[in-house]
Amino acid sequence: MKDLQSAPLDGGPISWHPSEVASFIDNGLEVVVTQLDMEPEVVSALATLLSDTERQRASRFAFDRDRSRFIVARARLRELLAVNLGVPPESVELTYGAHGKPSLAGPFVDSDLRFNVSHSDDVAVYAVSRGREIGIDVEAVRMIPDADEIAARFFSRREAESYLALDPADKPTGFFNCWTRKEAFIKALGDGLHHPLDSFDVSLAPGEPAQIHRVGSVPGSLCGWQLCSFTALPGYVGAVCLAAAS
Repeated sequence: MKDLQSAPLDGGPISWHPSEVASFIDNGLEVVVTQLDMEPEVVSALATLLSDTERQRASRFAFDRDRSRFIVARARLRELLAVNLGVPPESVELTYGAHGKPSLAGPFVDSDLRFNVSHSDDVAVYAVSRGREIGIDVEAVRMIPDADEIAARFFSRREAESYLALDPADKPTGFFNCWTRKEAFIKALGDGLHHPLDSFDVSLAPGEPAQIHRVGSVPGSLCGWQLCSFTALPGYVGAVCLAAAS
């Protein structure tokens, strides 16, 4: 799978809502990028699409900005799933795995639709596929004072060595390339951070294609997963991990 920013797109962008920034379709994978900061009247309208449980969760946020972003993010997810399922957004039923991975529930439990979502600041990204497990992550690239220590603790040995060898100007992008790619992989597995982060290697150098080099003792080319990167917006990096086609 090619990196999405350079991949040929089948049919071009899909416009499913005015707040959408971009969308991509490649190799049976759909990725949608949207922004979450909306006018209050738009947020109020979108809140009507949420379930009672989601509205209760939204009410527990202490800050209006966080509450609004949650509402918009969840409503956008419902709209995207509804388009793929051919049903109204408010009728979509969701459930969550032991480690928080969302999936369809109720009358849609047997659907082959797979999806995942991530957000950073006011940017949300969504990935949808048919019949193939998927994970997605996005992060704003920024300086982290203890990034070297985090890399030494949580990256694999190969990743940490690659990261430390980067030019200092490339380290923030390299750090978040690694982080989003690892996060996308474990989200695709559904294990969350319970999966040992040093048990697999991903590429991270800026300009280097997104790849899984190793999973345990298995070479990345044989691990059954595909990894790709994308640029959500300037200053952000994102990654998608998709189960290989059978």
